[in-house]
Amino acid sequence: MRWDLGIGGLALLAAMALAFGLIAHLIVGKGLTRWLWLFAAVSYFVAGILVSEVGFGWATQEELQPNIDGLSFDEVQLVTLAGLIAALIARYAVRKKGRTAGPLRKSAT
Repeated sequence: MRWDLGIGGLALLAAMALAFGLIAHLIVGKGLTRWLWLFAAVSYFVAGILVSEVGFGWATQEELQPNIDGLSFDEVQLVTLAGLIAALIARYAVRKKGRTAGPLRKSAT
């Protein structure tokens, strides 16, 4: 079956990506970059299209519910789960890096 992602599906995915980017930025904090929200949002949007249209594009509309204007909504939530796990790992890595003095850090002694 050929899937055509409509304007409504794209708009919903863009809103979900923006919300995810802001949440990921809040989880990780300012330890990496101030543009983290944008990187996370763009990555979420691209991954959402790939999951919805490439990964599950073979399935019929009856098999994928809810299907919002061509967007496989539940399947895109797999991207949300993976992204939240990645954000938590990044938060842990940033916090751990901040607590230990690396080889490039100068000592105050």
